[in-house]
Amino acid sequence: MKRSGLLSLLNAYTPADVEEENMYFETKTFVNDNPDCFERTLQIGHVTASGWVISPERDQVLLMHHRKLDRWFQPGGHCDGDPDVMHVAAKEVEEETGVRDFKLVHEGIFDVDVHLIPANTKDPAHFHYDIRFLFEADPNDELVINIESKDVRWIAIDEVQNHNDSESLMRMVRKTVRIS
Repeated sequence: MKRSGLLSLLNAYTPADVEEENMYFETKTFVNDNPDCFERTLQIGHVTASGWVISPERDQVLLMHHRKLDRWFQPGGHCDGDPDVMHVAAKEVEEETGVRDFKLVHEGIFDVDVHLIPANTKDPAHFHYDIRFLFEADPNDELVINIESKDVRWIAIDEVQNHNDSESLMRMVRKTVRIS
Protein backbone atom coordinates (compact mmCIF):
# COMPACT_ATOMS: atom_id res chain seq x y z
CA MET A 1 0.00 0.00 0.00
CA LYS A 2 1.41 3.35 -1.12
CA ARG A 3 0.22 5.07 2.07
CA SER A 4 1.72 2.63 4.59
CA GLY A 5 5.00 4.54 5.02
CA LEU A 6 3.24 7.78 5.83
CA LEU A 7 0.75 6.03 8.11
CA SER A 8 3.66 4.43 10.00
CA LEU A 9 5.30 7.84 10.42
CA LEU A 10 2.02 9.32 11.62
CA ASN A 11 1.42 6.45 14.06
CA ALA A 12 4.86 7.04 15.60
CA TYR A 13 4.27 10.79 15.98
CA THR A 14 2.91 12.67 19.00
CA PRO A 15 1.41 16.12 18.33
CA ALA A 16 2.59 19.05 20.45
CA ASP A 17 -0.78 20.51 21.44
CA VAL A 18 -4.54 20.18 21.01
CA GLU A 19 -4.64 22.21 17.78
CA GLU A 20 -1.94 20.10 16.16
CA GLU A 21 -3.58 16.94 17.50
CA ASN A 22 -6.81 17.87 15.67
CA MET A 23 -4.87 18.38 12.43
CA TYR A 24 -2.97 15.13 13.05
CA PHE A 25 -6.22 13.12 13.31
CA GLU A 26 -7.66 14.97 10.32
CA THR A 27 -4.55 14.04 8.31
CA LYS A 28 -4.68 10.37 9.35
CA THR A 29 -8.34 10.19 8.34
CA PHE A 30 -7.64 11.90 5.02
CA VAL A 31 -4.74 9.55 4.19
CA ASN A 32 -6.74 6.45 5.19
CA ASP A 33 -9.78 7.54 3.17
CA ASN A 34 -7.98 8.62 -0.02
CA PRO A 35 -5.72 6.14 -1.85
CA ASP A 36 -4.68 9.00 -4.18
CA CYS A 37 -3.82 11.37 -1.30
CA PHE A 38 -0.35 12.12 -2.77
CA GLU A 39 -1.76 13.32 -6.09
CA ARG A 40 -2.24 16.99 -6.80
CA THR A 41 -5.22 16.02 -8.96
CA LEU A 42 -7.23 15.10 -5.84
CA GLN A 43 -9.20 18.33 -5.77
CA ILE A 44 -10.39 18.23 -2.15
CA GLY A 45 -6.79 18.26 -0.99
CA HIS A 46 -3.51 16.37 -0.99
CA VAL A 47 -0.48 15.52 1.09
CA THR A 48 2.41 17.98 0.87
CA ALA A 49 5.81 17.88 2.56
CA SER A 50 8.10 20.58 3.87
CA GLY A 51 11.36 21.10 5.70
CA TRP A 52 11.91 23.24 8.76
CA VAL A 53 15.61 23.98 8.37
CA ILE A 54 17.47 25.20 11.44
CA SER A 55 21.05 26.22 12.12
CA PRO A 56 23.27 23.91 14.22
CA GLU A 57 22.97 26.42 17.09
CA ARG A 58 19.14 26.26 16.76
CA ASP A 59 18.98 30.06 16.70
CA GLN A 60 18.08 30.56 13.00
CA VAL A 61 15.61 29.10 10.54
CA LEU A 62 15.76 29.12 6.74
CA LEU A 63 12.67 30.71 5.18
CA MET A 64 11.64 31.64 1.68
CA HIS A 65 9.45 34.55 0.61
CA HIS A 66 6.85 32.77 -1.53
CA ARG A 67 6.28 34.62 -4.81
CA LYS A 68 2.59 33.73 -5.32
CA LEU A 69 1.48 33.97 -1.70
CA ASP A 70 3.74 36.95 -0.87
CA ARG A 71 4.54 35.56 2.59
CA TRP A 72 7.49 33.90 4.29
CA PHE A 73 7.29 30.11 4.70
CA GLN A 74 9.48 27.08 5.17
CA PRO A 75 10.41 25.33 1.90
CA GLY A 76 7.96 22.65 0.83
CA GLY A 77 5.65 21.46 -1.87
CA HIS A 78 3.48 18.85 -3.53
CA CYS A 79 4.29 15.16 -3.43
CA ASP A 80 3.07 14.70 -7.03
CA GLY A 81 2.50 11.00 -6.46
CA ASP A 82 5.65 10.33 -4.41
CA PRO A 83 4.64 8.64 -1.14
CA ASP A 84 8.08 9.17 0.42
CA VAL A 85 7.25 12.43 2.20
CA MET A 86 10.68 12.80 3.79
CA HIS A 87 12.28 12.56 0.34
CA VAL A 88 9.84 15.15 -1.00
CA ALA A 89 10.61 17.52 1.88
CA ALA A 90 14.38 17.17 1.29
CA LYS A 91 13.96 17.71 -2.45
CA GLU A 92 11.91 20.86 -1.82
CA VAL A 93 14.53 22.24 0.60
CA GLU A 94 17.21 21.83 -2.05
CA GLU A 95 15.12 23.14 -4.95
CA GLU A 96 13.69 26.15 -3.12
CA THR A 97 16.77 27.31 -1.21
CA GLY A 98 19.80 25.98 -3.09
CA VAL A 99 21.11 24.38 0.11
CA ARG A 100 22.64 20.99 -0.70
CA ASP A 101 24.51 20.11 2.46
CA PHE A 102 21.85 19.52 5.09
CA LYS A 103 20.87 16.64 7.32
CA LEU A 104 17.73 15.23 8.83
CA VAL A 105 17.77 15.90 12.58
CA HIS A 106 15.67 12.82 13.40
CA GLU A 107 13.84 10.20 11.35
CA GLY A 108 10.33 11.10 12.39
CA ILE A 109 7.84 13.83 11.67
CA PHE A 110 8.54 17.25 13.23
CA ASP A 111 5.11 18.81 12.69
CA VAL A 112 1.75 18.19 11.03
CA ASP A 113 -0.36 21.00 9.65
CA VAL A 114 -3.58 21.26 7.65
CA HIS A 115 -4.28 24.52 5.88
CA LEU A 116 -6.73 25.75 3.27
CA ILE A 117 -5.34 26.88 -0.05
CA PRO A 118 -7.60 29.53 -1.60
CA ALA A 119 -9.10 29.01 -5.04
CA ASN A 120 -7.12 30.38 -7.96
CA THR A 121 -7.49 30.44 -11.74
CA LYS A 122 -6.30 26.80 -11.99
CA ASP A 123 -7.64 25.08 -8.87
CA PRO A 124 -10.61 25.21 -6.53
CA ALA A 125 -10.02 25.86 -2.84
CA HIS A 126 -8.49 22.74 -1.28
CA PHE A 127 -6.52 21.54 1.74
CA HIS A 128 -2.83 20.80 2.10
CA TYR A 129 -2.04 18.08 4.61
CA ASP A 130 1.54 19.14 5.27
CA ILE A 131 4.02 16.67 6.78
CA ARG A 132 7.04 18.55 8.11
CA PHE A 133 10.55 17.33 8.84
CA LEU A 134 13.35 18.93 10.83
CA PHE A 135 16.62 19.50 8.97
CA GLU A 136 19.86 21.19 9.95
CA ALA A 137 22.11 23.21 7.65
CA ASP A 138 25.00 25.64 7.87
CA PRO A 139 23.82 29.27 7.58
CA ASN A 140 27.06 30.10 5.74
CA ASP A 141 26.17 27.85 2.78
CA GLU A 142 25.21 29.62 -0.43
CA LEU A 143 21.50 30.25 -0.95
CA VAL A 144 19.79 30.34 -4.35
CA ILE A 145 16.52 32.11 -5.13
CA ASN A 146 14.39 30.18 -7.61
CA ILE A 147 11.31 31.21 -9.61
CA GLU A 148 8.97 30.27 -6.73
CA SER A 149 10.45 32.78 -4.32
CA LYS A 150 11.20 36.48 -4.01
CA ASP A 151 13.89 35.86 -1.40
CA VAL A 152 15.50 33.12 0.70
CA ARG A 153 17.24 33.90 3.95
CA TRP A 154 18.18 32.77 7.42
CA ILE A 155 15.97 34.43 10.03
CA ALA A 156 16.76 34.61 13.75
CA ILE A 157 14.33 32.26 15.52
CA ASP A 158 13.12 35.11 17.73
CA GLU A 159 12.35 37.26 14.67
CA VAL A 160 10.23 34.77 12.71
CA GLN A 161 7.03 36.41 13.96
CA ASN A 162 8.10 39.63 12.18
CA HIS A 163 8.01 37.76 8.86
CA ASN A 164 5.06 35.40 9.39
CA ASP A 165 3.27 35.16 12.72
CA SER A 166 0.86 32.40 11.69
CA GLU A 167 0.21 29.76 14.32
CA SER A 168 1.55 27.19 11.87
CA LEU A 169 5.04 28.73 11.87
CA MET A 170 4.98 29.87 15.48
CA ARG A 171 4.27 26.30 16.64
CA MET A 172 7.47 25.17 14.87
CA VAL A 173 9.35 28.09 16.45
CA ARG A 174 8.19 26.95 19.91
CA LYS A 175 9.27 23.38 19.13
CA THR A 176 12.68 24.63 17.99
CA VAL A 177 13.16 26.67 21.17
CA ARG A 178 12.29 23.59 23.27
CA ILE A 179 14.99 21.47 21.59
CA SER A 180 17.65 24.21 21.81
